[in-house]
Formats: sequence, C-alpha cells, structure tokens
Amino acid sequence: MNKFNVKILGTGSYVPEKILTNADLEKMVETSDEWITERTGIKERRIIGETQNLSDLAFEASKKAIEKSKIKVEDIDVIIIATVSGEMPLPATACILQKKLGISAVAFDISAACSGFMYGLSVAKSFIESGAYKTVLLVGGEVLTRITDWTDRNTCVLFGDGAGAMILQASETETDVLALHLGADGNYTNLLNIPAGGTAIPTTHETVDKKQHFIKMSGKEVFKIAVVKMAEAARKALELSGKKDEDVALYIPHQANLRIIEAVGKKLGVAKEKIYVNVHKYGNMSAATTIIALDEAISSGAAKKGDIITVMAFGGGLTWGAAVLKI
Repeated sequence: MNKFNVKILGTGSYVPEKILTNADLEKMVETSDEWITERTGIKERRIIGETQNLSDLAFEASKKAIEKSKIKVEDIDVIIIATVSGEMPLPATACILQKKLGISAVAFDISAACSGFMYGLSVAKSFIESGAYKTVLLVGGEVLTRITDWTDRNTCVLFGDGAGAMILQASETETDVLALHLGADGNYTNLLNIPAGGTAIPTTHETVDKKQHFIKMSGKEVFKIAVVKMAEAARKALELSGKKDEDVALYIPHQANLRIIEAVGKKLGVAKEKIYVNVHKYGNMSAATTIIALDEAISSGAAKKGDIITVMAFGGGLTWGAAVLKI
C-alpha cells in the first residue's frame, strides 16, 4: 500500500463576541489588572454567548477552514474535535458538529487537555498516511468559562473560549506535517484536573456544592514542568523533521501564560520576534490556543506560505506535544 503525504489545505478560527477584560474581573473577584498582567500577560478573554455551545464555535471555525481550503463540505471523511469541555459526556461533540455540517463522516472527540490539537494532528496524520481516509477536519475547541470557578482568583483570570479548525488531505506531493512528538506523564494527574463529574466521583448535590466540577490547578508546579516539556518536545520534533532552528520562521507555543511562553523561548534560545503571542487577547483556550494562533499568524501575514512553523503545547494529564509544519 502506498503511503500518502499530508497536505494542510486551510485553517479557520472563531472566538465569541463577548469580551471580559481585567477591569471587569476586578468587579467580580479580589484581583487587579496589574496583578493579572504581571503574572499572566492576559488583558482580556472571550466568553461564549448564553445561547451558544461548543459545536457552534466549532461550526464557525470549520466553515472558514473549509472555505479557505476550497473543498466541498461533502469531501470530509473524518471529524475530530480535541476538547475537555464537550457539550455533554455522550455523544461526542464531533457528532453534533457533523449534524450541523450536514454530512456523513466518521466523528469523534479526543481528550488531551491543552495538548489536544497536537494529539489530534497525530491521529489525522496517521489516518491519511495509511490511506484509511483522505480528508480530515480537525478542530481544537473549548468552552472553559463554563467549567471555571469564578470565585477562585487564581484560575478564573486565565481561561477563555474559542475554536480553531484545520483541513488536512492526502497528497502525493511533499508533506506539510514534517514531524510530531507527543508525551505524557500520569504521575502528575493531581496538578491539573476537574475532580468530579466522571464515574470516579459521580455528580451529587455535595460535589456541586463543593465546586468539584470546576478546573483545579497547582499553578507553580505546572509552570515549571510546562517550560521543560514544551521546550523538549519542540527540540525533538525539530530533530525528527530534519530541520534546524534557523529553518523555523515562527514558533507558536501554547498560549497559557506569557511568562511560560517567554521562559520556553529563552530555553530554546529563540528570539522574541520569532515567537507568536496572542494570549493577551484570549487567555488560555486549552486545545484551541495553538490552532487559533496558527490561523491568526497565517491571516495576519506573520506566517507566510512555505514557512516552517513549530507548534507546541502542554496540558493536564500531564500531556505535551510539538509539531513541525510547512504552511
């Protein structure tokens, strides 16, 4: 069987209209714009509308990616959504998106927290290279503000909502997904999680009262490991791709915290000008951050056709991953 190469046909992104600024948060919880900016670099984040759900965000991002890719929606064979904030435990949000797109396709969600898009990219690549499927719609989307404890000043300042999409297709020309490297360490599951709502701690009045259905994070510990693992993943992916640092036009790290981004850049020895940052506008959108940043970089001209881009992420699990792409 021939091994197919993977072409990136197009990307798209969508963020909700509502903006929650640091000034707004000052009225909700004991914090300040100065405190948030100094520790995170975040100035504002997007909040999903009351009548919107994750599949709506994913649908808008997917429409843009499909349009840029110049394909018919019926060409899509597989829909993958990377998310930790699906609309419900069952069915997969990808199936709800499939219905909205009005197509017949394989559809499922994957959960690898903020590394979800990297993991999804690996699955999409494998599907296409094997010849099992020709065209994949890969979405990274989150509605984190609905699983955020708005009384916890340490976490509520961090998160936002949004979705990004990518169309990948089998090709006999050179591949656009040059290399991928993934990792995980389950020894740190306690550092970033949502304790209740699964089968280990089913939902009860008590778990709701104790706010166990919201994101819990040990920020300092996560910070240290994130810097090391994202830098390691980026180096490994670059090594696997056969490219060198000077070949990379732009680095796109997971947009969780400006201090983490700066520390990763320093560890890699990368100039600030080569690191794409939009965390100040959107906060941490988990699985959506890297694909939204990539789409924005392409749309703004920060990344140009033919550029080599290194994308990296880190999240709960703990999980991490990096990809070297040609756009």
